[in-house]
Amino acid sequence: MLNQALAQALAEIADLLEIQGETPFRVNAYREAARRIAALATDIAEIHRAGQIRTIPGVGPSLAARIEEFLTTGRLAYLEELRRQVPPGLRDLLRVPGLGPKRAWQLYRHLGIAGVAELRAAVREQRLRTLPGFGAKLEAQLRRALEHWQDLAHRRPLGEALPLAERLSAALAECSAVQAVTPVGSLRRWCETVGDLTLLVASAEPAAVVQAFVSLPLARAVLDRSESGASILTEGGVPVALRIVPPEQYGAALLAFTGSAAHYARLCALAARRGYRLTTGGLIDDRTGRRLGGATEEEIYAALGLPWIPPELREDQGEIEAALAGRLPALVEVADLQGDLHCHSDWSDGAAALETMVQAAVARGRRYLAITDHSQSLGVARGLSVERLREQWAALADLQACFPQIRLLRGIELEIRPDGTLDYPDEVLRQCDFVTASIHSGFQQSRERITARMLAALAHPLVDAVSHPRGRIIGGRAGYELDLEAVIAAAARSGKALEINANPNRLDLDDRSARRAAEQGVPLLINTDAHAPGDFDLLRYGVAVARRAGLGPAQVLNTRPPEEFLAWLARRRRG
Repeated sequence: MLNQALAQALAEIADLLEIQGETPFRVNAYREAARRIAALATDIAEIHRAGQIRTIPGVGPSLAARIEEFLTTGRLAYLEELRRQVPPGLRDLLRVPGLGPKRAWQLYRHLGIAGVAELRAAVREQRLRTLPGFGAKLEAQLRRALEHWQDLAHRRPLGEALPLAERLSAALAECSAVQAVTPVGSLRRWCETVGDLTLLVASAEPAAVVQAFVSLPLARAVLDRSESGASILTEGGVPVALRIVPPEQYGAALLAFTGSAAHYARLCALAARRGYRLTTGGLIDDRTGRRLGGATEEEIYAALGLPWIPPELREDQGEIEAALAGRLPALVEVADLQGDLHCHSDWSDGAAALETMVQAAVARGRRYLAITDHSQSLGVARGLSVERLREQWAALADLQACFPQIRLLRGIELEIRPDGTLDYPDEVLRQCDFVTASIHSGFQQSRERITARMLAALAHPLVDAVSHPRGRIIGGRAGYELDLEAVIAAAARSGKALEINANPNRLDLDDRSARRAAEQGVPLLINTDAHAPGDFDLLRYGVAVARRAGLGPAQVLNTRPPEEFLAWLARRRRG
């Protein structure tokens, strides 16, 4: 988590420098350092303790000093200075899909646009098309992007919110007065975006906990404090609230503050039918005034005649009825996953060598791994020509001899080209152990054209799966127009797999689509799309999507052991 926090800080410096028109060399130095640190398999703090910060490629004396400052103080004075120099609204523009630092600077310099509201007005008045490099087409794209941004403006992707909440929780847990601490709300339900960040603490000494919270190194400002809670603004400008309850009320408060509101309302109604009252302090028998439970969620659910319902299912989408009928599914867990069928190395756009990626997969208990670097037409990702692909297969064979504990598959992430054709001839695809197809170009095509491309790939006998079917980036790109129901139906007919991409920026398929696919018998894969060793740890996000969809291990294809997965591949290829 420390590696990711440092990488995010350095990447933000790069963005702010680029906004200000700094030289590409300096901007890229920070951006490359961020990429390298995010890809490290070792904790950056260990590298610092060993005095080896300068061994990281591209880290010179100046960058090393900034990294050491962050590791010793938890902050970067240079980043704070840059934030003061750039209008906050201008930084907000960086979150609008389709606007990078250069375009944001153009808007600021030529049109005086320093915020999203001003950008929206300029788009409405068609003023952007007068700028060099913009035009009517980009203006239309930004209009659609702003509609999408409006929905996410006050929410953060799960992949940003969860690591921050975990860092805060771990730091707060060091306070001896804290008996338990849990991030609550939509974060605990693993929703793909998160609004308010709230930590719930059980303690008999609330004053000590409040003092520990407002004194955390990550706290930039104290927004509010009382005897039973506080609110802070973190280094990244994220507001975080603290609620403290007595230990005997912790389960009741946890249930209430986790939500969803609809799920909790159903529990309250169920309690009322039994003559009980469900409150944040506990479950009360209205006839006797006796408190029936409150220390744990489990005792409250049990008193209502229910098994404990996992937070991911608490959306009032049939989970209470299923629990009452004894049909609550046994959800898939991270430990159930045996293989990963989507990862990249430095042969294409990955950050690490093949051997490093294999070692990382082995360290996490994976029993099979498909190396799926990009195919040849994706030049921006250094896609592999047929010749380079064969060279990679030879290297993979050598690695297989060195790592007998994991089955290495010759895979490819095969580009579905804008004309609907596939990126390699059939004779090459036949030699691949696993082929997953995806779209990375032609996003502006019509819904009918995009859908036809996807259906053509699913109809091809040598394609085994489709990756990140909607092509979205949460908070960055809404995804292309696609008839997803037609894609799911085609996958069901052909027996092809669809991917739940575990990268928290994608989470594609989402839980609703994954549920519909599973209901139609589509095999689902949970893959990390790892581009660096640490990305294999993103698996938990994909598992959370599957759990929100109500999926058990049997519905996820790569929970099967290697021999069963390979048998599935063989049967599918035979038709």
